[in-house]
Amino acid sequence: MTAAFLGTRRALGAARARPLRILILGGTRFIGVYMTELALKRGHIVTLFNRGETNPQLFPKLEKLKGDRDGQIDALRDRQWDVVIDDSGFVPRHVRLTAQLLAPNVRQYLFVSSVSVYASFATAPDEESPVGKLADESVEKVDENTYGPLKALCEQAAEAALPGRVTVLRPGYIVGPNDNSDRFTYWPVRAARGGDMLAPDGPGDVIQYVDVRDLARFTLGVLENHVVGTFNVVSPPGQFTMGDLVSASISCASALAKPNSPPRAVWVPVEFLQQHNVVLATDMPIWNAPIGPDAAFAKVSVVRALQAGLTIRAIKDTVCDTLAWHLGRPAPERFTLQAGIDPAREHEVLVAWHAAAAPRPQ
Repeated sequence: MTAAFLGTRRALGAARARPLRILILGGTRFIGVYMTELALKRGHIVTLFNRGETNPQLFPKLEKLKGDRDGQIDALRDRQWDVVIDDSGFVPRHVRLTAQLLAPNVRQYLFVSSVSVYASFATAPDEESPVGKLADESVEKVDENTYGPLKALCEQAAEAALPGRVTVLRPGYIVGPNDNSDRFTYWPVRAARGGDMLAPDGPGDVIQYVDVRDLARFTLGVLENHVVGTFNVVSPPGQFTMGDLVSASISCASALAKPNSPPRAVWVPVEFLQQHNVVLATDMPIWNAPIGPDAAFAKVSVVRALQAGLTIRAIKDTVCDTLAWHLGRPAPERFTLQAGIDPAREHEVLVAWHAAAAPRPQ
């Protein structure tokens, strides 16, 4: 029985009675905000460490330590906490610096990583699957090619500093209210515009994601129960499909935005999308083509996390809450999304598809 499995079984027990002293490295952007709020709701004592540049008005009553992961971490010296949540580590050197400094004075270090660490998605990965590697491990530029391997090195840096005391969470797409990546948000927002909406491949294609609130709940649960090990944190393979997402988006948009023209999904095959230069990963966000080298990207195993208490809320709850939040955003953010196909390009592709699919005269 592995140490990780033993830790998983412990997660099913009762939470610790006394409040935890929690240090959050970050805490004022998206996932960090939800983790901070939930920790406070559960009665824990929270300290935030960050540069003080992102949403500094949040949590005015909390202790806030100012510094920078890039070597300016003296504010953490000679302080004691029970646990650390590192949701801002992208470069191994930064994680190494903080983990080594804090190691003598904390019980547990939780690092928020990513499923992008895996070297291959040709088949469904689990937590024991090989991770990606960099030819030059001194590289610190974070881009689409280095992000996953750098996260893997961050995990290793944390474990080297605190052997046997690290919890690694590997979420997939993190979605929900306040997600300014707009990847998941695009779908209910597109439905709110009404009319024919371009949808990729077919409604049966599986997707995986995790609502930020479910990620926060799982995070606090493993810390309260002193669970160590590595966990993929996404919805179970096959629980949700693109059809579920589009259907929920249409339902929520109809209720909340009341578009003049009812939204209707037009499902277009992958091959046609590629022929018309639709950039699958960004124009059709959240969805991944079920063919090619990343065919199993939405089939990541989450058995270990489910055993440790991960729960996933209904897709309609996430979609409706996300759209409700979006409708209250400032106008520039509402009308300029960071993901999803441009409306003019979408129209061009739909016109081409309808022409190609129309019956030919005899």
